[in-house]
Amino acid sequence: MSHVSDYLGNPVSAGAPGTLAAVDGFIEGFIGYTPRILEPLAAADADPGHCLVNAYAGWLWMFSESPEGPGQARAYLERAEAAASGATPRERQNAALLGRWIEGDIDGATALADDILAAAPRDLAALKLHQYLNFNRGRCPEMLRVALGAIPAAGDVAELHGMLAFAYEQCHLLTDAESSAWRALELKPSEPWAQHALAHVMVTEGRIVEGIGFLEARTADWDGLTSFMYTHNWWHLAVFYISEGRLDDALAIQDDHVWARDRSYSQDQVGAVSLLARLELAGHSVGERWTALADHLAARRADVVEPFLSLQYLYGLARADRPEADELLTAISVHAREAPRARRSTWADVALPAARGLVAHARGDDATCLAELGPALGRMLETGGSHAQRDLFAQIHLDSLVRSGAFSVCQQLLEQRRRGEPDGVALNRSLAAIYTALDLPVQAAAAAARAVRPRS
Repeated sequence: MSHVSDYLGNPVSAGAPGTLAAVDGFIEGFIGYTPRILEPLAAADADPGHCLVNAYAGWLWMFSESPEGPGQARAYLERAEAAASGATPRERQNAALLGRWIEGDIDGATALADDILAAAPRDLAALKLHQYLNFNRGRCPEMLRVALGAIPAAGDVAELHGMLAFAYEQCHLLTDAESSAWRALELKPSEPWAQHALAHVMVTEGRIVEGIGFLEARTADWDGLTSFMYTHNWWHLAVFYISEGRLDDALAIQDDHVWARDRSYSQDQVGAVSLLARLELAGHSVGERWTALADHLAARRADVVEPFLSLQYLYGLARADRPEADELLTAISVHAREAPRARRSTWADVALPAARGLVAHARGDDATCLAELGPALGRMLETGGSHAQRDLFAQIHLDSLVRSGAFSVCQQLLEQRRRGEPDGVALNRSLAAIYTALDLPVQAAAAAARAVRPRS
């Protein structure tokens, strides 16, 4: 079979008219978060004998992060495997990677991605998938390793520097993260993953005002992105607003952006759960929004695809007082016994107690929240999600400590948090109340002063 090349220079088997464009669209859309990522679905149906485009269509179903994903992906895997004899070795490896992923063999899938990248370091789709799979397991150094390995061959590609920036940030290497993000933006000013990585750096370093200005100047860049990237970068802006005490503005972002795209998609759903929870923890009423959100979360009543996702579906259902919360808690309990061995401890020893604690908090049972969620916090990295996202669980635990009157512990935790958020409005209001309860009026007054600034 004759060969052509994708836009990054990787050989691709020639196919039907439109197949190469769909392959390019997938790569561009995957690493750059544009809707072109979906192009392989139609192209695979039009060219069922093309290995790579069918493998990519299967990947898309796995990215749905739904219980139905593996079954839907398998049909495309079968096509890709049937076409393997006429494919390049790299294409066959990408199809084999899909097979390992479907079976839940994530170590096998990432090992294949390593093999692909060793021979084709400009296969940035394989690199991005490698990062995605390790991100979901909290293996941040692996995210960094694969991105660094591609720099000599693909250092001209802005999206690679965005991937590198986020990997550095997740490894707490913030100076390197910022440098890589700015390099990406030099090559492509609208590169959304680099913008996202800079938001992480700025919030971690307490650069709240700077972060607001940076993101506000770039909101127009997000309009043509995938639902996840659009809603998630808006989510980051809302988190900055919450720190500034601009709670009405953050709630407006929830309504107009975070919960305004694909309400059936996993990442959009957990972004909405997280933002509503953070607003409530900051002392802002969210009205009937939990009820409306839970109407979409109810379909997740047995969803145990990823622990990080399941925990947030669960909290949203519990806050809405929906019976599906108990169904999902039961599903998590069962899965904790039956999960693949490689992740069973994460489900059993981290996700399950955290789930019990989150439900308890939503229902006002602070003692159970502290007993269950507290011990799990130290291993929450294993469940996936970023530092900024997982901070929600620490905030919920802290809220139960405050409500339980554990003021000495709260003082310690809040002052530690203030290092990264020195002027956080909600944080300093909490500190003022804690210091008052501890009979430390000077410290209470200082905290109260930090919390009083003009805010909408």
